[in-house]
Amino acid sequence: MKLLTWNVNGIRAIQKKGFNEAIEEIGADFVCLQETKAQPEQIDVDGLYPYVYMNSAVRKGYSGTLIMTNREPLSVRYGIGCQEHDQEGRVITLEYDSYYVVTVYTPNAGEELRRLDYRIAWDKAFGAFVAALDKPVLLCGDLNVANTNLDVYDPLTLAGSTGFTNEERLGFRRHLLSQLTDAYRLVHPKERKYSWWSYFDRAREKGWGWRIDYWLVSPSLESKVEEVEILDGVGGSDHCPVLLDIDLND
Repeated sequence: MKLLTWNVNGIRAIQKKGFNEAIEEIGADFVCLQETKAQPEQIDVDGLYPYVYMNSAVRKGYSGTLIMTNREPLSVRYGIGCQEHDQEGRVITLEYDSYYVVTVYTPNAGEELRRLDYRIAWDKAFGAFVAALDKPVLLCGDLNVANTNLDVYDPLTLAGSTGFTNEERLGFRRHLLSQLTDAYRLVHPKERKYSWWSYFDRAREKGWGWRIDYWLVSPSLESKVEEVEILDGVGGSDHCPVLLDIDLND
């Protein structure tokens, strides 16, 4: 089974850059998108997958998540059941017989870390939501944090930057990595590869990247992970897709 995660930085914009063709070529069983930046009536993905689930922000043109799949879920949840955190369309959870698929677009701490306190509160609330799920979890998305020095191009210079503060890294480890496994690091423990590049100063061309897009899996699923690929040759967004290949039969 193949599952794809991708921060598309605007579904309407990326569809003008070969998105549909890329999705068809990859042929994943699940396609999980973040930062769709659109309301449901503005999103047209007809013909790609039979089951499509969208969670849009109250604020138009902002945030948003979407899952497309060829597998009908038992149930669908939008958000984490907390009004404070469910206004921005950041989470979708699909339930199956033996697992959950969760996609998340984690809040950014913002310019000059203005939203860091909210980010810390989010990490705690979202971690509690995941911990309450009663089956193994496959969780993906733009988690807006680089966990280790291997996950940024210049850890010394970037230390303390948004997405690489001690508070964000600790929150990620305490609330998610305490219960789930980073599938990419499971397969590639020493590899330095990135999933996001700033649009400024030709960062992608120069290799100035960050790994902030993840697949996390429950420990019981670790032995079933076959590969995790960062598809950094796929363009159209400032993020690239990340593909999980896992031997999982529902």
